[in-house]
Amino acid sequence: MNISALLTSAGINIGLCVVLLLLYSLLRKQPSNLTVYFGRRLAQARPKRFDSLCFDRFVPSPSWIVKAWETSEEELLSLGGLDAVVFIRTLVFSLRVFSIAAFFCMFLVLPVNYYGQEMHHKEIPYESLEVFTIGNVKEGSKWLWAHCLALYIISCSAWLLLYFEYKSIANMRLAHIKASATNPSHFTMLVRAIPWSPEESYSDSVDKFFSNYYLLTYMGHQMVYRSGTVQKLMSDAEMMCRMMRSENLAVKCKQNLFNCGLCGGPSKAFRMLSKRPESVKGKSVYGDLDTSTREEVAAAFVFFKTRYAALVASQVLQSLNPMLWVTDLAPEPHDVYWSNLCIPFRQLWIRKIATLLAAIVFMFLFLIPVTFVQGLTQLDQLHHSFPFLRGLLKKKFMNQLVTGYLPSVVLMLFLYIVPPTMMLFSAVEGSFSRSGRKKSACRKVLYFMIWNVFFVNVLSGSVISQLNVISSPKGIPAQLARAVPTQASFFMTYILTSGWASLASEVMQPFALLWNLIRRFILRKKDDLSDKPLSFPYHIEVPRVLLFGLLGFTFSILAPLMLPFLLAYFLLAFLVYRNQILNVYTWKYETGGQLWPTIHNTTIFSLVLMQIIALGVFGLKRSPVASGFTIPLIICTLLFNEYCRQRFHPIFKNNAAQMLIDMDRQDEQSGRMEDIHRQLPSAYCQFSSSFHDLYKSGHHDQSDNGENIRDSEDEKPGEDSKKVNEPLALHRHMESKEPNGK
Repeated sequence: MNISALLTSAGINIGLCVVLLLLYSLLRKQPSNLTVYFGRRLAQARPKRFDSLCFDRFVPSPSWIVKAWETSEEELLSLGGLDAVVFIRTLVFSLRVFSIAAFFCMFLVLPVNYYGQEMHHKEIPYESLEVFTIGNVKEGSKWLWAHCLALYIISCSAWLLLYFEYKSIANMRLAHIKASATNPSHFTMLVRAIPWSPEESYSDSVDKFFSNYYLLTYMGHQMVYRSGTVQKLMSDAEMMCRMMRSENLAVKCKQNLFNCGLCGGPSKAFRMLSKRPESVKGKSVYGDLDTSTREEVAAAFVFFKTRYAALVASQVLQSLNPMLWVTDLAPEPHDVYWSNLCIPFRQLWIRKIATLLAAIVFMFLFLIPVTFVQGLTQLDQLHHSFPFLRGLLKKKFMNQLVTGYLPSVVLMLFLYIVPPTMMLFSAVEGSFSRSGRKKSACRKVLYFMIWNVFFVNVLSGSVISQLNVISSPKGIPAQLARAVPTQASFFMTYILTSGWASLASEVMQPFALLWNLIRRFILRKKDDLSDKPLSFPYHIEVPRVLLFGLLGFTFSILAPLMLPFLLAYFLLAFLVYRNQILNVYTWKYETGGQLWPTIHNTTIFSLVLMQIIALGVFGLKRSPVASGFTIPLIICTLLFNEYCRQRFHPIFKNNAAQMLIDMDRQDEQSGRMEDIHRQLPSAYCQFSSSFHDLYKSGHHDQSDNGENIRDSEDEKPGEDSKKVNEPLALHRHMESKEPNGK
């Protein structure tokens, strides 16, 4: 590929980004698109909207960019939580380290690459991209010291920035834990694999076990139930009731006729009765079904009097049989993945092996589209495989379009099926928390993209057709050194299509916008402010950012022309994701920044890979001095990672007993501990209030016009405790047991 083909791809993507960003600046101002572009704000506050016509609504403006840039980190922390701050910190780290790399590589390494051999240079637009890579430097050149120096500068800068980021985020995590004093998960432990006994129920077994071994600190427990068919029907009825209330049909009691937006024919709207039917007066018709439709499973949430007691109980082995009484700290109430708690614990290891094998098979099946994409980049192969395209490919523009732009677009389209597939695999694994499922999917997508997007594309000519690379690991560095510089052009176009264009698509929200148009103009529905706002897709965005970071490190000294494109991507991503955090995405649970260790480890892997490839390149270029200086760099990177693992990683793995004990003492001295104990029973409610209670509350609140209605996913734990007489699975021991040890 030459520079003109790269500029063609860049021009297409820049034009697409500009058009989409201009459209976004217009569409976000239209009142009909509030639910698309301001979902988070509408979920927290319900502003009154006016369809006033003004000139400003039809003029593009950069106001959203200014707002995203001026928002402080404290505002992001209060709006999106620590997880959002960690993600933005990843982008800031990338901007800093690649700004340093771009400065030295563009002014030091790039001229050495360009003038690496004595040759007649063409005009810049017609030069091949290989002229700007390290492949253009002749063997034994003394100018390779410039690459070695740049390698040291980039590595030392990454170490320093990583250390300060890890330290800062670890301190923020400690502050977050200390600030969440009333978090019920600090007092709660999840116990699974409860042994079955024909003489007593699971609930009695839990009460007997913890009353015997944790007499002074045990408060009570709440069983997990497997919901039956009737309970599922009740949940569906509850959801339908919420939908009807959100449509504000309770006020418009008269029958209404309107034309269907699809066929134009008349259609009758729903008509809610102004009075409750006689069949639901008095006792709820579902009241007698609550107990009979629920079946206990071998899992329960156990409550303790102090945070320290819950931490100790969750960390120790409870039984002589490690497969029984398995304990973990409970996730936050909104973070519980209730359906997976019904999976028998003995099945989990089988599920993990099965999903691992399925993910590996999926990885190898994906080699087919990757091989096809690599074939598009080879013009000779296209002429041989598709003879009828020879006339079309002789045209200069079509040649540049097919070989420069089309391969990365095809690969990006195939990659859209990866995140939902990995999310399905992670759900089948049996994670008991939604955050655990998303973190597992994030790691799977990350491994998949590093292997299939980077390694398979780089070694496609060797790994797919010649398996000798895998059979001889000693030759992998040399093989990478030969192959990586030749793929620089493909990855530059991949950054343009999968990076720039995907950010423009992210800010536009095309699927949500399309659904909003269908709902308004075909289904003829009004805005539903009770629609659940989107949660941030960490399992999609974090792997993409880390993959671009890997590309930046590995190609920084090999093909420095990639760095300006990467910097533009990270800068645009910084603005776009801050805007999305402020306006679109919401957080139903908080992991306390637990994604950072994965980000740190991936960055270390990228650094080591960069250094290994550089070692191989220096060996091929017959520069023993540069090779000798690279080996200590690899060792120092591994030692730095081990220090960070020992110093900071335990903070993300376990809570510090010192901090929990201090928090317990402060709550006891202030008298807040009793209030926390009273709130614990209503924290982990597997089933929401009954349909009768929901209908009853909806009947009395008809005058509110639906303004106070919130989705169940957005309600805080314990808000329904006043509606429910007693938590559905809380054992009576919680209320009758007297405090001990005082």
